[in-house]
Amino acid sequence: MDAVRIEAAQSLTEELLAAVATLLPQLSRSAAPLDAAALERLLRSPAVRLLVARDEAGTVIGMLTLALFPIPTGTRAWIEDVVVDESARGRGIAAALTQRALDLARGEGARTVDLTSRPDRDAANRLYARLGFKRRETNVYRYELD
Repeated sequence: MDAVRIEAAQSLTEELLAAVATLLPQLSRSAAPLDAAALERLLRSPAVRLLVARDEAGTVIGMLTLALFPIPTGTRAWIEDVVVDESARGRGIAAALTQRALDLARGEGARTVDLTSRPDRDAANRLYARLGFKRRETNVYRYELD
């Protein structure tokens, strides 16, 4: 992997807002764009770590969201919204983002880290298996609030 730096985004900047605006449509066609206020809320949330990958020039080329929250049975950790810019894929950046999230979750006392990935995302599913994630047999339910 080229020199890529993984860091937790700490504050709202125009550069971060533009990077998220570029990356989010590559992840989901249905996700609404984040405005500055929404991104600021995400960055201020005590339950969320927005990890970004920066290339040698410091440009944001990937992101991952780690949610950490206490529940009665312990600290839960959940990975969401992993995306690497299409121009930078195949260089191990998603693996580096995911590994950093696992390290952070471990440091916060989580015993497990969950994520979901659609079956048609072949590369992502191979990555998660290679990193040691195990597929769980479970029923996932979703209630649409709209």
